[in-house]
Amino acid sequence: MQDVPIHINFIALVIFLGVVFGIYISYFLIRKSVSNSSPNLYMGVLILILSLIMFEGWLNYTGYIFQLLWLTNFSEPLNFVIAPLIYLFMTSQLGDKRDKKDMLHFIPFILWLGYCMLFFFQEDIFKYNDSIGVMNLEIPRLQTSKPYTGDPIGIRDYVNFATIIHILIYISIVTMRLITSTKKRGETIFNTKSNPLKSLRNSFYHFLIITIILIFVKSTFESDVGDYLIFLYISFMVFLTSCQIMNTSKYYDNVSSFLEGPVLKYEKSSLIEADKTIILEAINIQMRHEKFFVKSTASLTGLAKTINQSSHHVSQVINEQMNQSFFEMLAFYRIEEAKSILKTDLGKKLTIEEVAERVGYNSKSAFNTAFKKFTAQTPSIYRDS
Repeated sequence: MQDVPIHINFIALVIFLGVVFGIYISYFLIRKSVSNSSPNLYMGVLILILSLIMFEGWLNYTGYIFQLLWLTNFSEPLNFVIAPLIYLFMTSQLGDKRDKKDMLHFIPFILWLGYCMLFFFQEDIFKYNDSIGVMNLEIPRLQTSKPYTGDPIGIRDYVNFATIIHILIYISIVTMRLITSTKKRGETIFNTKSNPLKSLRNSFYHFLIITIILIFVKSTFESDVGDYLIFLYISFMVFLTSCQIMNTSKYYDNVSSFLEGPVLKYEKSSLIEADKTIILEAINIQMRHEKFFVKSTASLTGLAKTINQSSHHVSQVINEQMNQSFFEMLAFYRIEEAKSILKTDLGKKLTIEEVAERVGYNSKSAFNTAFKKFTAQTPSIYRDS
């Protein structure tokens, strides 16, 4: 087989970084959301799927696919996972309950994956020729006397068209759901005052833009030559999502040692039950009576030093005895204190930022997020009620 030169430029670098960032943030989104099946779980899986599709696109764009022919078209079936994940992500935030019937959305993916197996088991010579066709390269295809059986009914050439139709159907359904939800509030998508609906609307705009770029690329370029335009925009979305996650992280509300690693699990802990009871009592005194949590610099290390215990043991007691992480416990006490303040006459005069500062938050947005998590209301609504 003829060696194909590797093509590396700025576009290839941006797409590659998009793939790396996408896989990285999808890991945390999935890991943190899998236990409670929150909408972020669908977002994490969607970003992972898009990253895998981008990775194959990057291999094609750079020419590395000819060195990894066994990966040829590996992400093709994933085209039919994108739209269902967008739908599940959006409708979960609109209040839909998830059940086993949701798996029906992935039937097209399963059917196409089964059909693609015929291609995946083809010899490298066929995958080599397929990659030349996909990238529209001026390289002679290899001749072989063996019959090609990777597409017996000749439908793989229509995968891009089928993908566009599939996405448009789901985009239409999501559009109707958003319009219905805003109408119930006496609003429109463009002027809603609901922050969750604003967030969904903005996410929907990005999905719509991707669809428009997809239609433009597939109707303008031959085969997959122009796919890099889609991947550049998806990379932009990934970078934007990464910034949003970092900006809203709880990490900024606490003081941590430089490059402090995660606390190890407790299989080899030397703590006995009597020690755990003593540590738990000391923690309760600090949180309930001394109000350790109102310090904006409150941290696990600081709490451990205050009660003369190791951070490892304090974390273990909080995890095992209170069934919480340190940050969850900290947020609980801060929100309980905020609720008490908001009920008072003084609390009615203070701004939300001032209440947040009194309970240890440096960020109003972080305070609002935590308050809504524990009460299902914003601080302002809670105070008004």
